[in-house]
Amino acid sequence: MPTADELLGKGVVTDLHEILDHAYPAGEFPQLAVASQNLKGLALRERSDHIADAILADTPQQWATFRNIILKARDAEPGLDGWMVWPITVAVARRAIEADNSQAFEEGLDLLASLTSRLSAEFALRLMLRADVTRTLKKAQTWAQSADEHVRRLASEGTRPYLPWALRIPQLQENHGITLPILHALYQDESEDVRRSVANHLNDLSRDIPEAVVETVQEWSQSSTPETEKLVKHALRTLIKKGHPGALAVLGFSSQAVEISRLELHTPNISFPGELEFSAELHNKGADTAQVAIDYVVYHLKANGTRTPKTFKLTTLTLQTGEKKQMRRRHAFKPISTRRYYDGTHTVALQVNGQQSTELPFELSGASPRAETKSDPKAEI
Repeated sequence: MPTADELLGKGVVTDLHEILDHAYPAGEFPQLAVASQNLKGLALRERSDHIADAILADTPQQWATFRNIILKARDAEPGLDGWMVWPITVAVARRAIEADNSQAFEEGLDLLASLTSRLSAEFALRLMLRADVTRTLKKAQTWAQSADEHVRRLASEGTRPYLPWALRIPQLQENHGITLPILHALYQDESEDVRRSVANHLNDLSRDIPEAVVETVQEWSQSSTPETEKLVKHALRTLIKKGHPGALAVLGFSSQAVEISRLELHTPNISFPGELEFSAELHNKGADTAQVAIDYVVYHLKANGTRTPKTFKLTTLTLQTGEKKQMRRRHAFKPISTRRYYDGTHTVALQVNGQQSTELPFELSGASPRAETKSDPKAEI
């Protein structure tokens, strides 16, 4: 995976400096020159903000003049491209907001849209959303009709309630579902990247308005295509892990006639690092074929003595009427950087179509207070 230095390091800033020099020969860029020397130790987003600060310090405050510089830099040969675009988009958003007039705001949004095919402007768009969520969403709605798939993706991705590594927008989380009209316009988009963004956006919304998300995908599924089916499955992934009945029903996992029996824990005592192993039998007692989604939930012991659940995907399968299926699972505990383990009683439960079995307790010993764990499951079905 490329490092921050490779993506947005001194060489990239030097190239950006040269492009801006040509676009604005009357100016000087001393702060940008300094910024290129002071990137060590900064994460990628911090680098973007640092460089954007320098760009704003070195360019005219007047919006019209600033905009013309960016347009010339964009259209130059070579012009703005790749990771250097991120700090440019941040600078554009900040300058457009500072101008404090509707024309600059609209032109700022248009400029972001024109740059997003070179590197997504989704992070800069968050600044515009914070400044005026209504106007920005109205513009995003028009982007959903754009001929450019990158602009259409920006409409969905940039307005996600929980976009990773991005600024949170309180108005999006306080007005649940305000972005749904954008998704309705895009869920059948010809671009897989756009459709995947729509799925991720819906998955974000499922944290706050699960019933509305289920209703939305039910509507979309009425004229289902393979592409829509894939989108819906990805959009419902969090609700499926939580065993949400409506989400399970949309994907066909609605049978309540599957019985879990002979649930057995084979490793009641585990020395860290080690493996948890359990088995069970599934039996379809219903009159119809059953589609079955199987997960398991490990309830990890915390330092304060409580337990917190973590759901792990196991498999999906079809059970004919009367059919029984044996399953066995191994779940490995070993140090990684994302979980801390504690000695004591943990529990595990099987989850079938959202219905959990009783929890089975097991004892973990020998785990360092600093040890981390990761599931490395192996299934035999």
